Amino acid sequence: MLPDAYLDRIGYKGPRALMAETLHTLHRQHMLRVPFENLDIGLGRKIFLDPERFINKIVGSGRGGFCYELNGAFATLLTALGFRVDLLSARVANEHRTLSEEFDHLALRVEAGGTWLADVGFGDNFLGPLRFISGVEQKDSVADFRLTDVDGRWQLERRQPDGSWQLVYDLSPQPRNLGEFADRCHYHQTSPESHFTQNRICSRATSDGRITLSGMKLIVTRNGQREETILSSESEWNNALQEHFGINLLPRP
Repeated sequence: MLPDAYLDRIGYKGPRALMAETLHTLHRQHMLRVPFENLDIGLGRKIFLDPERFINKIVGSGRGGFCYELNGAFATLLTALGFRVDLLSARVANEHRTLSEEFDHLALRVEAGGTWLADVGFGDNFLGPLRFISGVEQKDSVADFRLTDVDGRWQLERRQPDGSWQLVYDLSPQPRNLGEFADRCHYHQTSPESHFTQNRICSRATSDGRITLSGMKLIVTRNGQREETILSSESEWNNALQEHFGINLLPRP
């Protein structure tokens, strides 16, 4: 896979040196340009764990995807540029700190002048990669985060407005192959208990916040101020999808 088209897709025109600065800018650009979305699931289009399909969807069709697609494609790009990348399995935490199944989320470990957690597939998450340094608070434009080594696994936490720390997910350091995520990928596409089958979502970061389509609700956050608009029709929903994400799901005439 030649990376030029992918770099054009995310608007990256900088150097390709295998440095932390390169990784940071690539990560941020990916978050700003490629949405987190599950629209194919609602359309009944099966998602296969195939990097070529991921890239065709994101680069060729101007779409986004969910974690397996987004981080799977980003890993392919980084590898093509020469970075060392490992796929990692994460268990996602709920509000009670209860963890989901292994392989519920795919994240990346990248070597670039140090060891970094990269994750462009978790929706509202850090814009730049985080260093794998235990217990150290790391500032991001979205929020403050920290990674902590707990009995050989890594816990990602996000600081809340009240100063407390909320567990986001729990990572295994063991390198994985993409096929190991197949069962959970299938679950998220088919199970009525999966939140991906219950609601359609399309969301991406912006330079000053985030814009999200969740169900029939358009949510725009700018500089900490949140504005919600209820869309009244499918036509209005499709117009918002086109306007804010450049995605047109309507059949061509």
